[in-house]
Amino acid sequence: MNKGELINAVASRADVTKKQAEAVINATTETIMEAVAGDDKVTLVGFGSFEARDRKAREGRNPKTREKMIIPATKVPAFSAGKDFKEKVAPKD
Repeated sequence: MNKGELINAVASRADVTKKQAEAVINATTETIMEAVAGDDKVTLVGFGSFEARDRKAREGRNPKTREKMIIPATKVPAFSAGKDFKEKVAPKD
């Protein structure tokens, strides 16, 4: 499902226009990105949580020259699925 299909599904399910659904989805994603970029953790109970995680510096190789290089430490966005989301994807018998 791409963003356009998500907008259509949300508009249909919430009985709102596609423009309204797009505005809500855009506002939601932008707010989550801004919060995580500001080192906040965003938790949506049942769905999951978004946070920034530190990635340590590590050794890598240049794929063209095979020369060793150091990949610097950085922060990366991370998502952890919530209990309800996990059960929806992989239901327990």
